[in-house]
Amino acid sequence: MVTVTFITADGRRVAAQADEGARLLEVAQAAGMPLEGTCEGQMACSTCHVILPPDWFARVPRASDDEDDMLDLAAGVTRTSRLSCQIVLTGALDGLEVRIPGEFHDMQRR
Repeated sequence: MVTVTFITADGRRVAAQADEGARLLEVAQAAGMPLEGTCEGQMACSTCHVILPPDWFARVPRASDDEDDMLDLAAGVTRTSRLSCQIVLTGALDGLEVRIPGEFHDMQRR
């Protein structure tokens, strides 16, 4: 099992557990986080944008060019932003902390 802590826009901490191999988006949605994931993980929207602390950002595999391009469409992007649909949980990510942005928009769905 992998433990993930989500930090909501208002600072609330929500712990969740998932099996290795689960996508972070699915875990977040099951924990009640407001991540829409409109494209259902197909990397065709930016509604699952999350922000990782720098130390955790360095531990996840690097984003693809396609993911970086999609992040350009997300609101409130930071240097450590990722699409949660592209993060597959492994034992190395046990204890991961993820911040949920306070705003989002999907420029693909005007």
